[in-house]
Amino acid sequence: MPAQAEQVGEVGVDWIGNDIVIDAVADPKVSGVTCHVAYFDRGVLDRLKNGNWFEDPSNASIACRQTGPVKIGDIELGEGGEEIFKESRSLVFKKLVVNRIYDKANDTLIYLVNSRQVQDGSAKMAISTVPLYGQEVEWESGKP
Repeated sequence: MPAQAEQVGEVGVDWIGNDIVIDAVADPKVSGVTCHVAYFDRGVLDRLKNGNWFEDPSNASIACRQTGPVKIGDIELGEGGEEIFKESRSLVFKKLVVNRIYDKANDTLIYLVNSRQVQDGSAKMAISTVPLYGQEVEWESGKP
């Protein structure tokens, strides 16, 4: 089940209605971890002026932190990790995605935000990490 985002901030960047939006995303399988994702949201005047009516840029930033006791559910432990959040950024083809990857060797959760498209994928991405080493962490099924 993907996480739901809650908008916690919005900063106007120009007079034509373009904003930077900040969402809080709680990891649905790791309680006690919250990610804040910031992204550019085009205003109506910018869309009218520049075209590309249904598309936003692929720029996004992420910061994830422990916000309570960490309890880890049944998470994917492979290199590809698992998608925890997805939001449409165009009419059909572009999605803003957050994936979680567990780095077992360093006992760290890695969160990656990027844009996914059917073609011409973007190389723009950002990561944030939540180290688990030295913290009391409860694994639902025992430590991996």
